[in-house]
Amino acid sequence: MVASSASFVESPTLDRDCTTLSRHVLQQLQSFEAEAQDISAIMNRIALAGKLIARRLSRAGLMEGVLGFTGEENVQGESVKKMDVYANDVFISVFKQSGLVCRLASEEMEKPYYIPENCPVGRYTLLYDPIDGSSNVDINLNVGSIFSIRQQEGEDLNGEAEDLLQDGHKQLAAGYILYGPSTMLVYSIGKGVHSFILDPSLGEFILAEENIVMPSHGKIYSVNEGNFWQWEDSIREYIRYMHRHDGYTARYSGALVGDLHRILTQGGVFLYPGTQKKPEGKLRLLYETAPLAWLIEQAGGKASTGTQPLLDFVPTMLHQRTPAILGSTEDVELVESFIREGLRQVVQTV
Repeated sequence: MVASSASFVESPTLDRDCTTLSRHVLQQLQSFEAEAQDISAIMNRIALAGKLIARRLSRAGLMEGVLGFTGEENVQGESVKKMDVYANDVFISVFKQSGLVCRLASEEMEKPYYIPENCPVGRYTLLYDPIDGSSNVDINLNVGSIFSIRQQEGEDLNGEAEDLLQDGHKQLAAGYILYGPSTMLVYSIGKGVHSFILDPSLGEFILAEENIVMPSHGKIYSVNEGNFWQWEDSIREYIRYMHRHDGYTARYSGALVGDLHRILTQGGVFLYPGTQKKPEGKLRLLYETAPLAWLIEQAGGKASTGTQPLLDFVPTMLHQRTPAILGSTEDVELVESFIREGLRQVVQTV
């Protein structure tokens, strides 16, 4: 029996243009010159790392020696998961032969990893958190990778990468890969925020949403309330305010990328404030909060340390930590108002 023409029309097809990540980056840059080609190629390598990590995660529960801890601690004093090590090695491997990136810096390495053969040509640095929220891996909850691309400035003669100690406005591109029901890559080169979904049958990240714009206000607040009694009074007062007012919902998974993605797409605020003993907070600036702040602001939101714009913060060390308040403009400003009031009261009592 010959199929009718109608059956072909009704057969499943993509209902959008198949715009791949590499094509989209070049369209965004509106150039095919060397720098545009470099950024596009770096994004392709990041995407490759994401595919390899996603494949490993999808089979982790069926493979021996993939889950659990290594028994070691990283430079942050945190217990290292086996997936942390694997993901970090993946990023190194995909860039080693690329000729694009001279240095890589991550949460898992005390100092930058140099690729000397790339340095004469590759004047870029990749900063990344290979697996954010790795405590979720063993229980099959979502995790992510965060990345930031910066231009190498100067000769870096002492190997300390001091040129990286600059504010977040110096980023050329930033984004994250979210490993969930689908693998999603979200990025910005300073021209809006765009999301891509990995199509396993094609092996390509395909454009899902272009120019994401955050609501100016959202009902979600995302914070680890287990730290309530460690916070300054101003943050505790803010949380009490949220408890007393209708229309707010708490959502917190312990995976920064997943929580931030919810805020980016639905609005609201993500907080990881400092504590009374550690006012600098837990999250690292160069490869966690600055890349995410870049995305939030590109989507029309606001990113703050509580006392200054997060992208204005200048680090003094590679693994600098900073408080983070990220989200819809009105919601971030509400948190800031409580912090200002707290500081005002402290001044009055001195």
